[in-house]
Amino acid sequence: MGYVLVVDDDPVFRGLARRVLVAGGLIVVAEVATVAEAIAAAHQLRPSAALVDVGLPDGDGIELACVLVALPWRPRVVLTSTDPDAASAEDVRRSGAGAFVPKDELPSAPLVRLLASV
Repeated sequence: MGYVLVVDDDPVFRGLARRVLVAGGLIVVAEVATVAEAIAAAHQLRPSAALVDVGLPDGDGIELACVLVALPWRPRVVLTSTDPDAASAEDVRRSGAGAFVPKDELPSAPLVRLLASV
């Protein structure tokens, strides 16, 4: 089972992401809009995964991914953005994220495989 933290500053997208994730059998434990909220929620809720927007109002989602994957329980991270070029393969590798999926591809992406705990 995957317990997912959704990190995006767009409330409409967070709602869409929640619906896509829940339809795939994942549980969304929280939706937050900033890097600071994401770090606090991660420590409080200990999600097994996070869907993280690359562009956040108080920082960089790629750097946030680095912080999240370094937590003791090693949550999986998938980066996303409306810009399909927002994260390179090198950014994904360096951040420790499992993948980058452009937002318009999320409904057809293998999110359960990418985010669910094994």
